Amino acid sequence: MRLIEMEITRQDWKSMLCGCGGSAEHLARDLLQLAGKGPLQRPSHVSLEEHVWSPVILWEPAPAVTSVALAALADDVAPTAREWFLDLLQCVVAGEGTDWESAGRGLDLPELCRGLAVQGLWLLYEEVMSNRSPGAAGTAFEILGVVEPDRARLQRVREIAADWLPVCCRTGLCDDNLRVDR
Repeated sequence: MRLIEMEITRQDWKSMLCGCGGSAEHLARDLLQLAGKGPLQRPSHVSLEEHVWSPVILWEPAPAVTSVALAALADDVAPTAREWFLDLLQCVVAGEGTDWESAGRGLDLPELCRGLAVQGLWLLYEEVMSNRSPGAAGTAFEILGVVEPDRARLQRVREIAADWLPVCCRTGLCDDNLRVDR
C-alpha cells in the first residue's frame, strides 16, 4: 500500500463534518482521485474549496487533508498530482479561521494544519531544492514561508535556489503576505 492510501485510510472521514454540510467521507475518494488512484487510474483534479478550505476559513477535515497532502509529497505521485497536493497544502496552511462547530470544540484548525506542515519541513525543502518544477518549487517555498520558524535557513535556501524560484520568492515579495508569526 502506498503512503497516501495508508494516510487516507487512517482518517475517520465519516465522522468529520465537511464544508459542504455533509459527511467528509467523499473526501477520501476525492483525494485518491487527485493522486491517480481513483476510477480513472490517473491524476484527475478535484477542487476541495468549500469542502476543506475557503479564502476565509478551514473546515474540520483540514488537518486530515494536510496529513494526506504531506503523505503525497513523500509518496511516488505523478508530477501533476504533486503540484495539486502542494497547492492544497498551501491553501490549508494559509488558512485564517476555523468553522463555527470546530471552534466551538476549541479547535484552531489553521494552527493545527501549520503544526502538521512543520513536521514535513524537509519534504518541502526537498521539493524546492529538487527543481523538478519551478511552480512546485515556488509553492513549496511559499509554504515554508508560512511554517518555517528558522528564518535564516529559509533565507539561505532562497539564495541557493534563486535561479529557479519565481520572482516573488527570490525577492521576498510574498513574505509579508504569507508569514505567520510564531
